[in-house]
Amino acid sequence: MEVEDLGQHISRRFNEDLEGVRSKVLAMGGLVEQQLEQAVLALTEGDSELGLKVAHDDYKVNRMEVNIDEACSRILATRAPAAGDLRLIVAIIKTIADLERIGDEAEKIGVLAANLAAVERPANNYRELRNLSTHVSNMLNGALDAFARLDVEGALEVFKSDEIVDEEYEAIYRQGITFMMEDPRLISRVMDCTWVARALERIGDHAKNICEYVIYMVHGKDVRYTGLENLEAEVKNAVRANPAAS
Repeated sequence: MEVEDLGQHISRRFNEDLEGVRSKVLAMGGLVEQQLEQAVLALTEGDSELGLKVAHDDYKVNRMEVNIDEACSRILATRAPAAGDLRLIVAIIKTIADLERIGDEAEKIGVLAANLAAVERPANNYRELRNLSTHVSNMLNGALDAFARLDVEGALEVFKSDEIVDEEYEAIYRQGITFMMEDPRLISRVMDCTWVARALERIGDHAKNICEYVIYMVHGKDVRYTGLENLEAEVKNAVRANPAAS
């Protein structure tokens, strides 16, 4: 094999390795989405068995994180990636950490759903929690879609959605305090519902983190701890500086 052909072969293998890891991340994301969906279903249907199954299956998410992390370590050790490829690997390592934590939050919801299945459900069948879970699920789906397509605009849209999630969480929290003050017999159920809402709000935060990594992959900008208004300005500046990446 000639030197030029060997170089092309190595480059092709490297790209295949990177694409393989990206595909594994998206598969992990799909599993996490499924875990979240089933955990919320267990809550609204009062299905204790399903809730416990979600909690038990968290090991699958953990195992995928370990496998992807090992694959990234092999690439770093054998390929010595630079520039954009290195950013991709770093972003993937961070993304799977957030996906693993989303899996942990889904596990918590599963356990809480199993607990709540043993008590009487409210007349509205946890409407507020269902609405919150819909917004959070959309955020997670949008973050994974932005990751798959390296879509900065899509990532920014997910950022904007987080404000709605925070507002709904605060409303559920305040409502819970009111219920407990009016009827102490509801304290246990309301506390569990509040923890479900908190877990959902945290999932939204992790989805937002993934969007930060998308922006980092595309523009090489670390936008953590940046407010939405400043974030949009940062992205516009990055696009002007490197329009080919947009």
